[in-house]
Amino acid sequence: MTIHKSPHADLPLRNITVTERLFEGLAAERVVLIDGPSGREVTGAALRESIARFAGGLLARGLGSGAVVAILAPNMPEYVTVFHGVAYAGGTITTINPTYTASEVSHQLTDAGADVLVTIPAFLETARAAAAGTRVREIVVIGGAAGHPSLDDYLAAPLAAQVPVDVDRHVLVLPYSSGTTGLPKGVMLSHRNLVINLDQAQIVRQIEPGEVTAAFLPFFHIYGMTVLMNLFLAEGAALVTMPRFDLEAFLRHIQTHRMRQIFIAPPVAVALAKHPMVDAFDLSSVRQFFRARHRLAPMLPRRSHSA
Repeated sequence: MTIHKSPHADLPLRNITVTERLFEGLAAERVVLIDGPSGREVTGAALRESIARFAGGLLARGLGSGAVVAILAPNMPEYVTVFHGVAYAGGTITTINPTYTASEVSHQLTDAGADVLVTIPAFLETARAAAAGTRVREIVVIGGAAGHPSLDDYLAAPLAAQVPVDVDRHVLVLPYSSGTTGLPKGVMLSHRNLVINLDQAQIVRQIEPGEVTAAFLPFFHIYGMTVLMNLFLAEGAALVTMPRFDLEAFLRHIQTHRMRQIFIAPPVAVALAKHPMVDAFDLSSVRQFFRARHRLAPMLPRRSHSA
């Protein structure tokens, strides 16, 4: 057997939750989340308060330890509130692919044992159909919808501290596999799994406080969940959330926010290399493109750019 050793020193195992890890470096005074389509901004202080208040609301409804909250939503600032509010309250969150059909969502809700489903108005029809016949007792709608509580309705007195959990054994998050050999299966990840992965990722990525990147890689998937949603915020950096990939908007965000490192998938790398629209934007701030499968793509050649 061949053992490949890391060139980096061993990392200590820290007995903290992923939300405590987030709060360690969250930049309270700075904008940490920008909603790409609207430009709406959220400071670190506002994010921390919304997480604590959502956690408080969950506990007030008996949705703490042992409860499972599902989220069916695109990348948006509220995604972070829901994810970490559940974590802070000692619950389990299952992250659902927004492109799923109602039957696919229903399978995940049933398999994960979800008690509550959080979604957005655009996905409400799918959410209602999927929740029928499951143990989901309530559908919470970010932004509100008739007949359903909104995320704001769930905000209560802020929870002062993390609900105690076993960081090794408590199932924090249940993302689901692609289902290539059958139905998708839940991947049971603990607080320890996510915290040590964040510490590992920071060693090689070196996220800098105050830097900004675009987040179109979906938060429901481990790549977007760990490297973008959690790592950037935990290191005092910021995200521009994108509900889907749009090349023009992506390039504009890079130019506007002078992004240093960009996280992409292979088809986006092809678009950046070949699409003529790229020449219309100034990407000179970028030092690295990091694409899926954990390989670094070389930076695009310097060109003459127009704003």
